[in-house]
Amino acid sequence: MPLDGRSTIVRVPKAGELIAANLRRQIITGELEAGEPLPNEAALMERFGVSRPTLREAFRILESEGIITVLRGAHGGARVQAPDRSTAARYAGLLLQYRGVPLADVYRARTEIEVAAVGLIAADPAGKIDRLAGVVEKAEAVFDDPHAFAKANTEVHRTVMELGGNETLQTLAGMLLDIMDAHAALYISSRTEPDRPGAATALRASRKLVGLLRKGEPGAAQVFWRRHLDSVEKFMTGNSETTLVEVLS
Repeated sequence: MPLDGRSTIVRVPKAGELIAANLRRQIITGELEAGEPLPNEAALMERFGVSRPTLREAFRILESEGIITVLRGAHGGARVQAPDRSTAARYAGLLLQYRGVPLADVYRARTEIEVAAVGLIAADPAGKIDRLAGVVEKAEAVFDDPHAFAKANTEVHRTVMELGGNETLQTLAGMLLDIMDAHAALYISSRTEPDRPGAATALRASRKLVGLLRKGEPGAAQVFWRRHLDSVEKFMTGNSETTLVEVLS
């Protein structure tokens, strides 16, 4: 045993894991495109020199990752699908649930990413502000439908992050928004009356953000958006110890 007490045992991957890694690489690199069927089981078994149970173990791994779908029956088979952000969000949510992270923590992380995105938009605004304004107008058009407005308002936030231009921040923030969407859906379903004041506040804030960006006031835009998102967090989570376990159970 090494002096630091750590094990030196090396785990050898199973055959199914190795096959899954091979197919995953082809999917991620685009060699196998979304919507394309994988070769039939017989062809894959011959190619990899494995049994049907081993091949199906590989399929189960890839299916759990959301990058293939497997249809059963005579006309079934495995088909490639593009990696889905919601799958990553669910794994992230499960990890946060396991660690007992308060929902407010997710809102705060979203705030940091989104405020940074506002600064990135302001630094390179060409065409971006008009696009954001268009998404805000779509939200305004469905204001009278609480569920439709909630989705449209989420799209405003998603667009802010997308227009920031940083793909990594956008991906991380998108996962957080998917988690928060689950909470918002629970919140709306638990109310007997639509939260018109809250929706109106969200719409006014989105309009003001567009206005500040149009005026070329990046500092003011970031300060305002942080203040708005902080108020959203307090409104949606209060002082409770609500965690993701309760939201995504």
